[in-house]
Amino acid sequence: MGKFIADLHTHTLVSGHAYGTIREMAQAAAEKNLEVLGITEHAPGIPGTVDPFYYGNLKAVPRYLYGVEVLHGSEVNVLNDGTLSLSEHYLERLDYAIAGIHCQCYEDAGRAKNTENLISCMQNPHIYIVSHPDDDHTPLDYEALVKAARDYHVALEVNNSSLRKPDKRLNCVENYRQMLALCQQYRVMVVVDSDAHDPSAVGDQSLAADLLEQFSFDFSLVLNAERSRLFSFLPPLKPHYEAP
Repeated sequence: MGKFIADLHTHTLVSGHAYGTIREMAQAAAEKNLEVLGITEHAPGIPGTVDPFYYGNLKAVPRYLYGVEVLHGSEVNVLNDGTLSLSEHYLERLDYAIAGIHCQCYEDAGRAKNTENLISCMQNPHIYIVSHPDDDHTPLDYEALVKAARDYHVALEVNNSSLRKPDKRLNCVENYRQMLALCQQYRVMVVVDSDAHDPSAVGDQSLAADLLEQFSFDFSLVLNAERSRLFSFLPPLKPHYEAP
């Protein structure tokens, strides 16, 4: 399995339950020889997370820190009515957005409805990644999910943090095996992320990488394996101030 040039799903202390600053996370990314770091704070719905006003001033952060290119996104909650928890006013200010189901603001509605709600959110043009689609506490129809990812230009995440706590993420390994088989069948992109909530976890994609290797997954379908592949998939980056 090759190396990853980016980690696109991480959180800083402003998410309310994470413990590094942007600069500490970027320095950790540099130490891991990453080229790109995505900072994706939790959107409304997660206790203690940042006010959406935060997303209106992201251009104040230098685009490069410690030689690492910093992208700004948000991990936006899927709600039970099939909508996202962050308004278009703020979504359009992001480099990209991630859609994810979190039990703090979502009640299991059964496999069919969970999948319908997630796919509804994937149709938003700002959504480029689905986070940790792996937990049978909110089960999903993986064939429908993978086909929707293909149709709506969305990458499905293999989340290293989930694999570190399989006792909490019900059937996550088996769910990933099913999802990866379908991604290969339908030629759908996946992204391998740390979901780091502390600088020590930035760039920790080892368990996810092992799973892809065990599965002999086609590395040409891994979004964050090549810079050109990543930036041809994501939209043009938003303007930022130059580094001081």
